[in-house]
Amino acid sequence: MIHRGEIVEQAVRASGHNLSKLAIRLGKSRKWLYDAFDNPNLSIDYIFEIGKVIHYDFSNDLPEFRKAYSSGAMDNLVEEPSWKTKYITLLEEHQRLLARLLALQEEK
Repeated sequence: MIHRGEIVEQAVRASGHNLSKLAIRLGKSRKWLYDAFDNPNLSIDYIFEIGKVIHYDFSNDLPEFRKAYSSGAMDNLVEEPSWKTKYITLLEEHQRLLARLLALQEEK
């Protein structure tokens, strides 16, 4: 019988995603990814994260995934903003602070 890790591996390979880039997007190593493919009890959370990256819904392949997903258990998994988004937010805040500082200096 095919297990969770093998199902994930098949979906990842069928998606055509580069394994190194996928591992980086997950914040993991290539070795971790290969270990995940060998893991019959791969965490539903990790399966969900991999599915988000490769744009694949595992609920048709894994009944336990469908159950967790439909129960709302996956609602707590919020996608972390990318470093670019964080950087842009930081730059915008910096600009606001500089403008405020300039306005205060002009008042003097």
